[in-house]
Amino acid sequence: MSDHLADVLVVGGGPAATWAALKAAQAGASVVLADKGYCGTSGSTAAGGTGVWYVPPQPAAREAAMASREGLGGYLADRRWMTRVLDETYDRINELATDGRYPFPTGPDGQPLRNGLQGPEYMRRMRIRVRRAGVRVLDHSPVTELLTDADGAVAGAAGYRRQAREHYRVRAGAVVLATGGCAFLSGALGTNTNTGDGALFAAEAGAELSGMEFSNAYGIAPEGTSVTKTAFYTFATFYQEDGSVLEGAASQGGRSAIARELLTGAKVYARLDRADATAQTAMRRAQPNFFLTFDRLGIDPFTERFAITLLAEGTVRGTGGIRITGDDCATGVPGLYAAGDAATREEICGGFTGGGSHNAAWAISSGSWAGRGAARHALSLGSGRAAHRTVTGAGGAGLRPTGAPDPAGGHRAAVELVQAHVLPYDKNYLRRGEVLGDSLRTLDRAWDELRGSLHGEGADLVKVRQAAAMTAHARWMYAAALARPETRGMAKRLDHPEQDPRLHHRITVGGLDRVWTRAEAAA
Repeated sequence: MSDHLADVLVVGGGPAATWAALKAAQAGASVVLADKGYCGTSGSTAAGGTGVWYVPPQPAAREAAMASREGLGGYLADRRWMTRVLDETYDRINELATDGRYPFPTGPDGQPLRNGLQGPEYMRRMRIRVRRAGVRVLDHSPVTELLTDADGAVAGAAGYRRQAREHYRVRAGAVVLATGGCAFLSGALGTNTNTGDGALFAAEAGAELSGMEFSNAYGIAPEGTSVTKTAFYTFATFYQEDGSVLEGAASQGGRSAIARELLTGAKVYARLDRADATAQTAMRRAQPNFFLTFDRLGIDPFTERFAITLLAEGTVRGTGGIRITGDDCATGVPGLYAAGDAATREEICGGFTGGGSHNAAWAISSGSWAGRGAARHALSLGSGRAAHRTVTGAGGAGLRPTGAPDPAGGHRAAVELVQAHVLPYDKNYLRRGEVLGDSLRTLDRAWDELRGSLHGEGADLVKVRQAAAMTAHARWMYAAALARPETRGMAKRLDHPEQDPRLHHRITVGGLDRVWTRAEAAA
């Protein structure tokens, strides 16, 4: 067991985590960042590229930017938060250009184009920036539980260092959870570390979640591949196997038609035949990794049809996550903050997907706020308090079974069961109350079983905790979905296809052994 001490511990290694670590360090805190993978290459952003909700401070442009998503999100977003995110993102992206020397391209008019980022280069520079700021980075060091003090405040975390093959502990004055969302190991590009760990840790410490019904995001990908860059499919026409156009199919507002066709066992094809020469050039420049698969397969996606599939992206592209209770991204649990996809994005997206651009802006902004907030809290505790508090592990399932531990390997069956209930389109995407209820009852029983007997040691502990996190995540999702018997935002119910004005509220969800929901007034 190795021990570390810091004012602030940041859990994660993507954009939200690195911005949090950077801003905490700049606020005068000592910082440790612990990543499940290698900070700078792990996570969905580092694996590709992303747009950014970067809007110059011009009133008309800002108004259009905020209005564009309100209806899609079921009018659950908050304009005050939208304004804050637009302001913070604008400042931080400009900082990335000047201090981080990110090579933004220029447009025909010679002005820089700052509404998009190449993930690998972005995250390479963010790693350099946090290291130069004095942050200690623990790579390949997944956290397995939070630590709390006698008053219930979060006081650090424990985990496992894969390369050193040792357990470790970080005592800290505050913790930022920036662990990403949960894609249930669906195979979507860059999401292999996104197993919902942060949400489980937060719930075990007493935090709540919000917007978990907005969790059935599915991205379009070429069949047999992992690249889910759905934005480019706005230029696509979708076809049935016989070559006829698949009626109703579209990238936005028409993925249900694709899911229904795939459920019949038939193939669905796409061709990006609505992109002119100028758009094609811009697309290749903006997201070159999107085209790698096609180039390797010898397919011209602009002129040739190719088979597609839908991959679950859960709360990575969905909206739900840890409930935020303050402007500094506090969670309501003393010493605990959340940022990025680990946190709910309802404040700016309502019930609609943040896609790439809004989620990227949220990661930058919430990460910066959480880092500063965590530093403020930790430094307010006074010198040395973090080192001398008596701490206790907050983790349960997979760490401290309530019954006799099962033999090793039980996590595999747990993951397969969860995937059987959250990956199929006819369970999670094309939702019906009866199906949701059946799945939730099965998942509740699965939780009882794994809580009683699932246990892991060493490297297996990480996999066991991932299985527990995915199971908990699925239960929160379906409990919230059942509490919203309407269609609003991305939470579509086939048995309740209309929006119900009586349900214009957010849904808070929580609990582990017994899941509960509560209506909360929208902004």
